[in-house]
Amino acid sequence: MTASFSTQAVINALQTVLPSGDGLIPLHEPCITGNEWTYVKECLDTGWVSSVGKFVDRFEEDLAAYTGVKRAIAVVNGTAALHICLLLADVKPGDEVLMPALTFIATANAVSYCGAIPHFIDSEEATLGVDSSKLNIYLEEIAEHRTDGCYNRLTGRRIKAIVPMHTFGHPVDLDPLVEVCQRFDITLIEDAAESLGSLYKGRHTGQWGLLSALSFNGNKTITTGGGGAILTNDEELGRLAKHITTTAKVPHRWEFNHDMVGYNYRMPNINAAIGCAQLEQLPGFLAAKRDLAERYHQAFTGIPGIRFFSEPANSRSNYWLNTLLLDEECAGQRNALLEATNDTGVMTRPAWTLMHKLPMFTGCPKMDLSVAESFEQRLLNIPSSVILGTGLNHA
Repeated sequence: MTASFSTQAVINALQTVLPSGDGLIPLHEPCITGNEWTYVKECLDTGWVSSVGKFVDRFEEDLAAYTGVKRAIAVVNGTAALHICLLLADVKPGDEVLMPALTFIATANAVSYCGAIPHFIDSEEATLGVDSSKLNIYLEEIAEHRTDGCYNRLTGRRIKAIVPMHTFGHPVDLDPLVEVCQRFDITLIEDAAESLGSLYKGRHTGQWGLLSALSFNGNKTITTGGGGAILTNDEELGRLAKHITTTAKVPHRWEFNHDMVGYNYRMPNINAAIGCAQLEQLPGFLAAKRDLAERYHQAFTGIPGIRFFSEPANSRSNYWLNTLLLDEECAGQRNALLEATNDTGVMTRPAWTLMHKLPMFTGCPKMDLSVAESFEQRLLNIPSSVILGTGLNHA
Protein backbone atom coordinates (compact mmCIF):
# COMPACT_ATOMS: atom_id res chain seq x y z
CA MET A 1 0.00 0.00 0.00
CA THR A 2 1.38 3.42 -1.00
CA ALA A 3 1.80 5.85 1.87
CA SER A 4 -0.24 9.05 1.65
CA PHE A 5 -1.40 12.04 3.63
CA SER A 6 -4.54 14.13 3.59
CA THR A 7 -4.31 17.14 1.27
CA GLN A 8 -7.34 18.58 3.01
CA ALA A 9 -5.56 18.31 6.37
CA VAL A 10 -2.72 20.41 4.97
CA ILE A 11 -5.12 23.02 3.60
CA ASN A 12 -6.95 23.11 6.93
CA ALA A 13 -3.65 23.65 8.77
CA LEU A 14 -2.74 26.52 6.46
CA GLN A 15 -6.14 28.10 6.94
CA THR A 16 -5.75 28.10 10.73
CA VAL A 17 -2.69 30.34 10.33
CA LEU A 18 -3.43 32.47 7.28
CA PRO A 19 -6.05 35.23 6.97
CA SER A 20 -9.29 34.44 5.21
CA GLY A 21 -10.56 36.46 2.27
CA ASP A 22 -10.56 36.70 -1.49
CA GLY A 23 -7.43 36.74 -3.59
CA LEU A 24 -4.16 34.87 -3.61
CA ILE A 25 -1.97 34.99 -0.52
CA PRO A 26 1.51 35.53 -2.01
CA LEU A 27 4.61 33.62 -1.03
CA HIS A 28 6.49 36.68 0.21
CA GLU A 29 5.68 40.34 -0.29
CA PRO A 30 7.51 43.42 1.00
CA CYS A 31 6.36 45.32 4.06
CA ILE A 32 6.61 49.09 3.46
CA THR A 33 5.44 50.67 6.71
CA GLY A 34 8.32 52.81 7.98
CA ASN A 35 10.34 55.77 6.74
CA GLU A 36 10.58 54.55 3.14
CA TRP A 37 8.39 57.34 1.76
CA THR A 38 10.23 60.03 3.75
CA TYR A 39 13.70 58.89 2.71
CA VAL A 40 12.78 58.37 -0.95
CA LYS A 41 11.14 61.81 -1.05
CA GLU A 42 14.37 63.32 0.27
CA CYS A 43 16.23 61.70 -2.63
CA LEU A 44 13.69 63.09 -5.10
CA ASP A 45 13.65 66.55 -3.53
CA THR A 46 17.44 66.85 -3.48
CA GLY A 47 18.09 65.14 -6.82
CA TRP A 48 20.37 62.50 -5.25
CA VAL A 49 18.70 59.53 -6.89
CA SER A 50 21.58 57.75 -8.63
CA SER A 51 24.78 55.98 -7.70
CA VAL A 52 26.09 58.26 -4.95
CA GLY A 53 24.46 59.89 -1.96
CA LYS A 54 24.24 59.83 1.80
CA PHE A 55 21.85 56.89 1.94
CA VAL A 56 24.35 54.59 0.19
CA ASP A 57 26.96 55.42 2.83
CA ARG A 58 24.46 55.09 5.66
CA PHE A 59 23.07 51.79 4.37
CA GLU A 60 26.56 50.27 4.17
CA GLU A 61 27.44 51.48 7.68
CA ASP A 62 24.14 50.27 9.18
CA LEU A 63 24.40 46.92 7.44
CA ALA A 64 27.96 46.34 8.66
CA ALA A 65 26.93 47.24 12.21
CA TYR A 66 23.91 44.95 12.12
CA THR A 67 25.72 41.90 10.72
CA GLY A 68 28.87 42.47 12.77
CA VAL A 69 31.32 42.65 9.86
CA LYS A 70 33.95 45.31 9.23
CA ARG A 71 32.81 46.24 5.73
CA ALA A 72 29.56 46.08 3.78
CA ILE A 73 29.45 47.21 0.15
CA ALA A 74 26.03 47.85 -1.39
CA VAL A 75 25.56 46.69 -4.98
CA VAL A 76 22.84 46.35 -7.58
CA ASN A 77 21.75 42.77 -6.73
CA GLY A 78 22.79 39.61 -4.93
CA THR A 79 24.16 37.94 -8.05
CA ALA A 80 26.50 40.87 -8.66
CA ALA A 81 27.59 40.66 -5.02
CA LEU A 82 28.44 36.99 -5.38
CA HIS A 83 30.25 37.59 -8.69
CA ILE A 84 32.56 40.12 -7.03
CA CYS A 85 33.10 37.83 -4.02
CA LEU A 86 34.35 35.12 -6.38
CA LEU A 87 36.62 37.48 -8.31
CA LEU A 88 38.16 38.86 -5.11
CA ALA A 89 38.70 35.29 -3.87
CA ASP A 90 40.87 34.76 -6.97
CA VAL A 91 38.51 32.36 -8.74
CA LYS A 92 39.90 32.12 -12.26
CA PRO A 93 38.65 30.71 -15.58
CA GLY A 94 38.87 26.93 -15.52
CA ASP A 95 38.70 26.64 -11.72
CA GLU A 96 36.03 24.52 -10.08
CA VAL A 97 33.80 25.97 -7.39
CA LEU A 98 31.89 23.67 -5.04
CA MET A 99 28.25 24.54 -4.39
CA PRO A 100 25.05 22.76 -3.42
CA ALA A 101 22.96 21.35 -6.24
CA LEU A 102 20.00 22.62 -4.20
CA THR A 103 20.38 26.36 -4.68
CA PHE A 104 19.00 29.25 -6.69
CA ILE A 105 20.43 29.72 -10.19
CA ALA A 106 22.33 32.87 -9.13
CA THR A 107 24.95 30.79 -7.31
CA ALA A 108 25.87 28.84 -10.42
CA ASN A 109 25.51 31.84 -12.71
CA ALA A 110 27.97 33.92 -10.69
CA VAL A 111 30.56 31.13 -10.94
CA SER A 112 29.99 30.95 -14.69
CA TYR A 113 30.54 34.72 -15.02
CA CYS A 114 34.09 34.08 -13.78
CA GLY A 115 34.69 31.43 -16.45
CA ALA A 116 34.79 28.85 -13.66
CA ILE A 117 32.94 25.52 -13.46
CA PRO A 118 30.26 24.70 -10.87
CA HIS A 119 30.93 21.44 -9.01
CA PHE A 120 27.76 20.23 -7.34
CA ILE A 121 27.64 18.76 -3.84
CA ASP A 122 24.94 17.25 -1.65
CA SER A 123 22.82 18.64 1.18
CA GLU A 124 21.87 17.37 4.62
CA GLU A 125 18.42 17.04 6.11
CA ALA A 126 19.27 18.88 9.34
CA THR A 127 19.94 22.23 7.65
CA LEU A 128 18.92 21.83 3.96
CA GLY A 129 22.48 23.06 3.28
CA VAL A 130 25.87 21.56 2.50
CA ASP A 131 26.61 18.20 4.15
CA SER A 132 30.16 18.76 5.44
CA SER A 133 30.69 15.18 6.56
CA LYS A 134 29.71 13.73 3.20
CA LEU A 135 31.75 16.40 1.42
CA ASN A 136 34.84 15.54 3.48
CA ILE A 137 34.61 11.88 2.45
CA TYR A 138 34.08 12.87 -1.18
CA LEU A 139 37.11 15.19 -1.22
CA GLU A 140 39.27 12.46 0.31
CA GLU A 141 38.44 10.40 -2.77
CA ILE A 142 38.87 13.00 -5.54
CA ALA A 143 41.10 15.80 -4.22
CA GLU A 144 44.87 16.14 -4.23
CA HIS A 145 46.99 18.92 -2.80
CA ARG A 146 49.46 20.82 -4.95
CA THR A 147 51.61 23.84 -4.21
CA ASP A 148 48.95 26.22 -5.54
CA GLY A 149 45.94 24.62 -3.89
CA CYS A 150 43.46 21.77 -4.09
CA TYR A 151 42.97 19.92 -7.37
CA ASN A 152 40.36 17.52 -8.67
CA ARG A 153 42.39 14.49 -9.73
CA LEU A 154 39.54 13.36 -12.00
CA THR A 155 39.42 16.56 -14.07
CA GLY A 156 42.84 18.08 -13.40
CA ARG A 157 41.23 21.40 -12.48
CA ARG A 158 41.85 23.44 -9.36
CA ILE A 159 39.05 23.41 -6.76
CA LYS A 160 39.41 27.00 -5.62
CA ALA A 161 36.33 27.78 -3.54
CA ILE A 162 33.12 26.55 -2.00
CA VAL A 163 29.89 28.57 -1.87
CA PRO A 164 27.45 27.17 0.73
CA MET A 165 23.97 28.69 0.54
CA HIS A 166 21.85 29.25 3.66
CA THR A 167 18.71 27.65 2.27
CA PHE A 168 15.48 29.60 2.91
CA GLY A 169 17.34 31.46 5.66
CA HIS A 170 18.44 28.41 7.69
CA PRO A 171 22.17 28.57 8.46
CA VAL A 172 24.50 25.88 7.20
CA ASP A 173 26.45 24.04 9.91
CA LEU A 174 29.46 26.29 9.37
CA ASP A 175 32.12 25.17 11.85
CA PRO A 176 32.68 21.69 10.36
CA LEU A 177 32.59 23.21 6.89
CA VAL A 178 35.36 25.62 7.87
CA GLU A 179 37.40 22.62 9.00
CA VAL A 180 36.90 20.91 5.63
CA CYS A 181 37.99 24.08 3.84
CA GLN A 182 41.10 24.39 5.97
CA ARG A 183 41.98 20.74 5.47
CA PHE A 184 41.73 20.91 1.69
CA ASP A 185 42.88 24.53 1.17
CA ILE A 186 39.55 25.70 -0.29
CA THR A 187 38.28 29.28 0.10
CA LEU A 188 34.89 29.68 1.79
CA ILE A 189 32.45 32.22 0.33
CA GLU A 190 28.98 32.37 1.90
CA ASP A 191 25.91 32.79 -0.27
CA ALA A 192 23.93 34.50 2.48
CA ALA A 193 21.40 35.96 0.04
CA GLU A 194 18.48 34.52 2.00
CA SER A 195 19.80 34.74 5.56
CA LEU A 196 19.80 38.38 6.67
CA GLY A 197 18.90 38.20 10.35
CA SER A 198 19.92 34.56 10.79
CA LEU A 199 22.43 33.58 13.47
CA TYR A 200 24.77 30.61 13.75
CA LYS A 201 26.05 29.99 17.27
CA GLY A 202 25.08 33.53 18.22
CA ARG A 203 26.79 35.30 15.32
CA HIS A 204 25.26 36.57 12.13
CA THR A 205 25.78 34.52 8.99
CA GLY A 206 28.29 35.96 6.56
CA GLN A 207 31.20 36.04 9.04
CA TRP A 208 32.69 32.61 8.33
CA GLY A 209 33.56 33.17 4.69
CA LEU A 210 36.39 35.28 3.34
CA LEU A 211 33.55 37.19 1.68
CA SER A 212 29.79 36.82 1.69
CA ALA A 213 26.86 37.98 -0.43
CA LEU A 214 23.41 39.26 0.55
CA SER A 215 20.31 39.98 -1.55
CA PHE A 216 17.62 42.62 -1.08
CA ASN A 217 15.29 41.62 -3.89
CA GLY A 218 11.61 42.49 -3.47
CA ASN A 219 10.86 39.09 -1.94
CA LYS A 220 13.62 39.09 0.68
CA THR A 221 13.30 39.76 4.42
CA ILE A 222 14.14 43.40 3.74
CA THR A 223 14.17 44.94 0.29
CA THR A 224 15.79 47.81 -1.53
CA GLY A 225 13.62 47.09 -4.57
CA GLY A 226 16.58 45.41 -6.19
CA GLY A 227 19.94 45.20 -4.51
CA GLY A 228 22.60 43.20 -2.75
CA ALA A 229 25.70 43.58 -0.62
CA ILE A 230 29.17 42.17 -0.13
CA LEU A 231 30.25 41.47 3.46
CA THR A 232 33.83 40.98 4.63
CA ASN A 233 36.06 41.34 7.68
CA ASP A 234 39.08 41.94 5.45
CA GLU A 235 39.53 45.72 5.23
CA GLU A 236 41.62 45.58 2.06
CA LEU A 237 39.17 43.30 0.29
CA GLY A 238 36.38 45.63 1.38
CA ARG A 239 38.18 48.61 -0.11
CA LEU A 240 38.81 46.71 -3.32
CA ALA A 241 35.20 45.52 -3.49
CA LYS A 242 33.98 49.12 -3.28
CA HIS A 243 36.46 50.19 -5.96
CA ILE A 244 35.76 47.40 -8.44
CA THR A 245 31.97 47.75 -8.12
CA THR A 246 32.13 51.48 -8.86
CA THR A 247 33.82 51.08 -12.29
CA ALA A 248 37.30 51.16 -10.68
CA LYS A 249 37.37 54.92 -11.08
CA VAL A 250 40.29 56.72 -9.46
CA PRO A 251 38.95 59.72 -7.49
CA HIS A 252 39.60 63.07 -9.19
CA ARG A 253 37.72 66.35 -9.41
CA TRP A 254 37.16 66.05 -13.16
CA GLU A 255 39.28 63.37 -14.85
CA PHE A 256 38.02 59.89 -15.77
CA ASN A 257 40.83 57.53 -14.83
CA HIS A 258 40.24 53.82 -14.21
CA ASP A 259 43.06 51.61 -12.97
CA MET A 260 41.58 48.13 -13.54
CA VAL A 261 38.61 46.39 -15.12
CA GLY A 262 35.64 47.43 -13.03
CA TYR A 263 31.91 46.82 -12.91
CA ASN A 264 29.01 49.23 -12.77
CA TYR A 265 27.40 47.38 -9.89
CA ARG A 266 26.58 50.46 -7.80
CA MET A 267 23.39 50.57 -5.76
CA PRO A 268 21.48 53.81 -6.47
CA ASN A 269 20.94 56.18 -3.58
CA ILE A 270 17.17 55.94 -3.95
CA ASN A 271 17.32 52.17 -3.41
CA ALA A 272 19.65 52.56 -0.45
CA ALA A 273 17.14 55.00 1.06
CA ILE A 274 14.53 52.24 1.05
CA GLY A 275 17.11 49.89 2.56
CA CYS A 276 17.85 52.25 5.43
CA ALA A 277 14.16 52.43 6.30
CA GLN A 278 13.83 48.66 6.03
CA LEU A 279 16.82 48.02 8.30
CA GLU A 280 15.22 50.21 10.96
CA GLN A 281 12.28 47.78 10.99
CA LEU A 282 14.25 44.54 10.71
CA PRO A 283 14.00 43.48 14.39
CA GLY A 284 10.20 43.74 14.17
CA PHE A 285 10.17 41.90 10.84
CA LEU A 286 12.15 39.03 12.33
CA ALA A 287 9.93 38.80 15.39
CA ALA A 288 6.85 38.64 13.17
CA LYS A 289 8.40 35.98 10.92
CA ARG A 290 9.38 33.83 13.89
CA ASP A 291 5.86 34.18 15.29
CA LEU A 292 4.47 32.99 11.94
CA ALA A 293 6.88 30.05 11.88
CA GLU A 294 5.83 28.98 15.38
CA ARG A 295 2.15 29.07 14.43
CA TYR A 296 2.90 26.97 11.34
CA HIS A 297 4.86 24.52 13.50
CA GLN A 298 1.91 24.09 15.84
CA ALA A 299 -0.58 23.80 12.99
CA PHE A 300 1.33 21.00 11.26
CA THR A 301 2.27 19.03 14.36
CA GLY A 302 0.59 15.64 14.23
CA ILE A 303 -0.30 15.59 10.52
CA PRO A 304 1.07 12.29 9.18
CA GLY A 305 3.36 12.33 6.17
CA ILE A 306 4.43 15.97 6.34
CA ARG A 307 6.24 18.27 8.74
CA PHE A 308 7.15 21.91 9.14
CA PHE A 309 10.89 22.50 8.79
CA SER A 310 12.25 24.18 11.92
CA GLU A 311 15.55 25.95 12.43
CA PRO A 312 18.65 23.74 12.82
CA ALA A 313 20.47 23.21 16.10
CA ASN A 314 22.85 26.01 17.12
CA SER A 315 20.98 28.44 14.87
CA ARG A 316 18.39 31.18 15.00
CA SER A 317 16.76 31.41 11.60
CA ASN A 318 15.07 34.38 9.97
CA TYR A 319 12.54 31.91 8.49
CA TRP A 320 12.73 33.76 5.19
CA LEU A 321 10.63 31.17 3.39
CA ASN A 322 8.71 28.74 5.55
CA THR A 323 9.03 25.17 4.34
CA LEU A 324 7.07 21.95 4.47
CA LEU A 325 8.90 18.65 4.03
CA LEU A 326 6.97 15.60 2.86
CA ASP A 327 7.97 12.14 4.02
CA GLU A 328 9.81 10.20 1.32
CA GLU A 329 6.87 7.83 0.97
CA CYS A 330 4.60 10.77 0.19
CA ALA A 331 6.79 12.52 -2.39
CA GLY A 332 4.47 11.46 -5.19
CA GLN A 333 1.72 13.68 -3.76
CA ARG A 334 3.72 16.91 -3.99
CA ASN A 335 2.30 18.15 -7.29
CA ALA A 336 -1.25 17.45 -6.23
CA LEU A 337 -0.63 19.44 -3.05
CA LEU A 338 0.84 22.34 -5.02
CA GLU A 339 -2.20 22.39 -7.26
CA ALA A 340 -4.70 22.14 -4.41
CA THR A 341 -3.13 24.90 -2.30
CA ASN A 342 -2.81 27.33 -5.20
CA ASP A 343 -6.38 26.56 -6.24
CA THR A 344 -7.55 27.61 -2.77
CA GLY A 345 -5.73 30.95 -2.97
CA VAL A 346 -2.61 29.99 -1.01
CA MET A 347 0.55 30.43 -3.06
CA THR A 348 2.98 27.54 -2.63
CA ARG A 349 5.96 26.53 -4.73
CA PRO A 350 8.42 23.65 -4.99
CA ALA A 351 12.16 23.84 -4.48
CA TRP A 352 14.31 24.97 -7.37
CA THR A 353 15.17 22.53 -10.13
CA LEU A 354 18.54 21.11 -9.08
CA MET A 355 21.44 22.83 -10.82
CA HIS A 356 22.90 19.71 -12.42
CA LYS A 357 19.59 19.09 -14.21
CA LEU A 358 19.65 22.43 -16.04
CA PRO A 359 20.88 22.17 -19.65
CA MET A 360 23.88 24.50 -19.26
CA PHE A 361 25.19 22.60 -16.23
CA THR A 362 24.51 18.95 -17.08
CA GLY A 363 28.18 18.31 -17.88
CA CYS A 364 29.54 19.77 -14.65
CA PRO A 365 31.23 17.55 -12.05
CA LYS A 366 29.11 16.33 -9.16
CA MET A 367 29.15 14.01 -6.20
CA ASP A 368 26.34 11.68 -5.16
CA LEU A 369 23.32 13.97 -4.82
CA SER A 370 20.78 11.57 -3.41
CA VAL A 371 19.65 13.81 -0.54
CA ALA A 372 19.28 16.90 -2.74
CA GLU A 373 17.38 14.84 -5.29
CA SER A 374 15.05 13.65 -2.56
CA PHE A 375 14.55 17.22 -1.29
CA GLU A 376 13.67 18.40 -4.79
CA GLN A 377 10.64 16.10 -4.76
CA ARG A 378 9.55 16.76 -1.17
CA LEU A 379 9.98 20.46 -0.38
CA LEU A 380 7.22 23.08 -0.54
CA ASN A 381 7.46 26.73 0.41
CA ILE A 382 4.38 28.34 1.96
CA PRO A 383 3.39 32.00 2.51
CA SER A 384 6.00 33.79 4.61
CA SER A 385 5.35 37.54 4.35
CA VAL A 386 6.17 39.68 7.36
CA ILE A 387 2.61 41.03 7.47
CA LEU A 388 1.30 37.52 8.22
CA GLY A 389 3.07 37.64 11.59
CA THR A 390 1.35 38.92 14.70
CA GLY A 391 1.16 42.69 15.10
CA LEU A 392 2.20 43.82 11.63
CA ASN A 393 -0.20 45.06 8.98
CA HIS A 394 -0.08 47.21 5.88
CA ALA A 395 0.22 50.91 6.59
